[in-house]
Amino acid sequence: MASSRETAHTEQGDFVLGHLRAVHEPGFGKPSNLREPHVTRDGTRTVVTADVLDGLCGRPRTALYTATNGRFRQVSALGGSARSGRFSPDGRTLAFLADRAVPGVFQLHLRADGDFGEAEPAPAVPGTVEYLHWSPDGSRVLLGVAGLGAELSGGQGSGTNHAADRAEPWYPHVEDEVSDEAWRSLWVYTPATGALRRLSPEGLNCWEAGWSGPDRVAAISSTAPGEDDWYDAALTLIDLGGDVRTVLTSEVQLGLPAGSPDGRVVAVVEAVCSDRWLVAGDLLLLDVESGETRRADTRGVDVTRLDWIDDVRLGYLGQRHLNSVAGVLDTTSGGVSEVFDTPVACGGSTGVHTDGAFTADGRVCTVHDSYRLPPQLVLSGGGGDRVLASTSHPGTDHLLSVAGTSTPVSWRAPDGLEIEGILCTPDGDGPFPLVVNLHGGPIWQFRDMWSMRSQWVPLLVARGYAVLNPNPRGSSGRGQAFAGMVAGDMGGADTHDILSGIDALVDRGVADPTRIGLIGGSYGGFMSSWLVTQDDRFAAAVPIVPVTDWRSQNLTSNIAAWGARFLSPSPDDREARTLDRSPVVHAGKARTPCLNVAGALDNCTPPGQALEFHRALRANGVPSALVVYPQEGHGVRGYPAQIDFLTRVLAWFERHMPA
Repeated sequence: MASSRETAHTEQGDFVLGHLRAVHEPGFGKPSNLREPHVTRDGTRTVVTADVLDGLCGRPRTALYTATNGRFRQVSALGGSARSGRFSPDGRTLAFLADRAVPGVFQLHLRADGDFGEAEPAPAVPGTVEYLHWSPDGSRVLLGVAGLGAELSGGQGSGTNHAADRAEPWYPHVEDEVSDEAWRSLWVYTPATGALRRLSPEGLNCWEAGWSGPDRVAAISSTAPGEDDWYDAALTLIDLGGDVRTVLTSEVQLGLPAGSPDGRVVAVVEAVCSDRWLVAGDLLLLDVESGETRRADTRGVDVTRLDWIDDVRLGYLGQRHLNSVAGVLDTTSGGVSEVFDTPVACGGSTGVHTDGAFTADGRVCTVHDSYRLPPQLVLSGGGGDRVLASTSHPGTDHLLSVAGTSTPVSWRAPDGLEIEGILCTPDGDGPFPLVVNLHGGPIWQFRDMWSMRSQWVPLLVARGYAVLNPNPRGSSGRGQAFAGMVAGDMGGADTHDILSGIDALVDRGVADPTRIGLIGGSYGGFMSSWLVTQDDRFAAAVPIVPVTDWRSQNLTSNIAAWGARFLSPSPDDREARTLDRSPVVHAGKARTPCLNVAGALDNCTPPGQALEFHRALRANGVPSALVVYPQEGHGVRGYPAQIDFLTRVLAWFERHMPA
């Protein structure tokens, strides 16, 4: 398959297509990019969601797999996609989500015996189900339902959910009153009777929820459904009669609500967040009867996943610096026992945060991977790690043969703060041309991950480039004080965290100072645009879905609150900061050729942001190209757009800073 008329049959285009075929074709129809692991309480059965790529066309479907005799076996084989497998507390029933009736619209399915055959659909809800949770007694299933008009977060690709009967292509986009389809609601299904009913009342938008005992739900809720409204959402308790009580608010964000099986304690994570569902922070325990809240000591771990083992023991996963950590907290005594503390990533294809599920005896089922380790399903604890199945195949072997190596690195920022990152290098000795890969967020994190969760990192390494993946202040894994350093100062001290990392690699003989480039998406796109206006050392840059003009961003984005929170802590200073930290305002200082990339369907950082910077650069005589993908949102995710995108990225760097 060619990438496009413009990029096909070039040397870079042929290389990219050959590289992708060598990596992916041996895995066509097989599981890859594992995520959402789950395990029965006795540890005897597992289930995991995997991407399945059938060809270099469109986006991968998802399917459920179990690990049997060291191999993955598909759980449910009918058409469409399936995901989010969850065993009932007694392990006898598997519930999952599938879009068999309407593509992209997920509904609940259940298989009520131990044989993984085909499942029966539950009654359909009006919308698409985003997640499910069994009640502690196994009698009910809680469904988090998004209307077919609800906004998607940046991590989901931005845009909105869509009904199957979308309007004709000529029909205008209309922004008017908030529609009924824009809301997220909670529903409860009772398998024994087949009864399905709505739990949350009208006018309450429930972003995520979990059970708090068998007769109550803890939810992160707001009174409006816009993506911006999530940033001020509160923790609420909703009983089965639909009565709602707000029990906790925060100056930052709340997420991952999970009540103890007896309903006495609700655990929730409080964190400085830049994206919905990407929560990594402090563990709070709320006593439901007294309303008292205490902060648990997790030994410096930014918590990203909660799983009650029993009424007292709470399993948690998270990040500490560059490591993945799993632990068990005794909520009565406050004592902690850690199951693992490992440098491998344990988040699956979500990439950002550690995830997993606990057995009754405190073992953890998770996905292990690193830059040199293809994803595998692992059961940890009880004396070590047991690999249940791996996604390795000849395509992953090929990637390992060309992708070089990864190494954790650290350096000192000008103010003395230690900054960490992952350095990927090709074979041989430096100095290498260096591309700095900037993560999104800014509350995000690079760890030692398979392909660094991007196609371009191993591709660039295979062509002779070193790639630095830095975690400037604001990144996860270093506690909330570190994360909060970027709030109100994007483009400030974080700028020098990155520049000092480049200086360190030049001093160490790793990087060639005449061939330094930048690439990054979202916040990384902003920083890629911003840095070229602050320092003239860069030979090339590729800002992807960037913010470049904070004034127009605040008027056109669906997450204006994100920009306001992270740009300036004070409304009085925000107007000045809006100008001072906008790359378009400083475009006259730039000298770096920029390839600006956007998705036409992006509501988070609309494509006008890339257009503005492109036009500003061109007006100042700086080489610039603009590429807008008509079917993409917050990032380039589908084929053949990815082939075209990767070809353009490689050609841009090889034109302006050849290896």
